[in-house]
Amino acid sequence: MTVTPLYSLAGVLVGMLVGLTGVGGGSLMTPLLVLLFGFHPTTAVGTDLLYASATKAVGTGVHGSRGTVAWHVVRRLALGSIPATLATLLVLSRVPKSDQTSSVIALILGAALVATAVALFFRQRIVARLAPRFERLPAHRLAQLTTLLGVALGVMVSLTSVGAGALGMTALLILYPHLPVKRLVGSDIAHAVPLTLIAGLGHWWIGSVDVGLLVSLLLGSVPGIITGSLIATRVSDRVLTPVLAVTLAIVGVRLLF
Repeated sequence: MTVTPLYSLAGVLVGMLVGLTGVGGGSLMTPLLVLLFGFHPTTAVGTDLLYASATKAVGTGVHGSRGTVAWHVVRRLALGSIPATLATLLVLSRVPKSDQTSSVIALILGAALVATAVALFFRQRIVARLAPRFERLPAHRLAQLTTLLGVALGVMVSLTSVGAGALGMTALLILYPHLPVKRLVGSDIAHAVPLTLIAGLGHWWIGSVDVGLLVSLLLGSVPGIITGSLIATRVSDRVLTPVLAVTLAIVGVRLLF
């Protein structure tokens, strides 16, 4: 296992952006590993998943201690995401690494990044238009839709490591407009921990995790997230969100074409 300072620097930069914007590291780190450092997409995804599970476990501890996690929402999401994750990993374990596999995963990753960019840039409009349709749903129907959301996130995160952050949060805002935003944020982070951990361990099992890369990223991301969180209040979301959305859209299109 070799710790590479350049990868740690990438961890610092991504950690700062996560601390500033709250967007999941997968949206930023995975394309960085693929496009800039030339890692195979499955290796980038698998390593990033374990990286995400470690960082989000800390966030869950903070939200849990403050009572800002709606555990019933987490359970509903996990009911769908964990079986979907296991099924996706089973399929991946039977698909050999090849240029064709790499191209398919890169395309799915690109599409997920473009969708994330749209969710970031137009979140308020999307939620304002769709949320009223879900306000009066029966409890059992809302639970079913939440579990279906978990299935979608399980497949997407297992394939690309993208989706549990901006996309999942946007969907939760639509489904649960009556819950405080801070509880939805805490629930989204809490659900991401078992989801990314199981998916990451599955990728480790099928041989698509680089341990040296993982340690290098974590060494950089911890101080990066702390720094980003400390200066987040001094930077306007009106500036950061559009810049981040445009960046993700450009990277997503680059992966698609």
